Amino acid sequence: MQTSESFRLSAILSFSGGLQDAYTYNVRGNVFANAQTGNVILMSQNIMLGHWTGGMYYMLPLVSFTAGIFLTEQIENKYKNNKRVHWRQIILLIEIVILVFVGFIPKDYNMMANMMVSFTCAMQVQSFRKVHGYGYASTMCIGNLRSGTESLSHYIRSKDKASLFKALHFFGIILIFAIGAGLGGVLSRHFDIKTIWVSPFLLMVVVALMIKENR
Repeated sequence: MQTSESFRLSAILSFSGGLQDAYTYNVRGNVFANAQTGNVILMSQNIMLGHWTGGMYYMLPLVSFTAGIFLTEQIENKYKNNKRVHWRQIILLIEIVILVFVGFIPKDYNMMANMMVSFTCAMQVQSFRKVHGYGYASTMCIGNLRSGTESLSHYIRSKDKASLFKALHFFGIILIFAIGAGLGGVLSRHFDIKTIWVSPFLLMVVVALMIKENR
């Protein structure tokens, strides 16, 4: 199993994902960086009410999220067989640079900040999609909740310990995401726009873990 699929690494990414969502919602004007379903709802509602500016406010993070997925897929395709550097490390370094920059963006430019955070969230969710071989999402909960509950139901029915193991992984990821979101909300009250700098630090830890594995 690669380090990129370990529970430890997945937990760090999920914690960071929760913190980023809390950051953009609490500090950057009630926009979700990860939960794009919420942005779709708010975008559609504003457009239907004739609030075109409000609609664009929630549409642009969606566009940015899509761009992040697209770029990540291109980078993976180009560097997947590179022997000198792992393509996921390239993604993480891009995320780190962008998120450090976001911490300097004034609130007058919240739209730009939200787009950049959404872009990095998309890169992360596209790059890290498995924990112990199970498909998961490090920046959102709904898919993990479905998979965890399904596995728990299967365990109760069959007593298959592998299903319980799988369920605990998913529920553990959700719990850590929630802790990251909660801490992100608390830190936002004290550090405001600079709260986002917790995420680059966590991503540097992830890079270090991956480099250690390569060595």
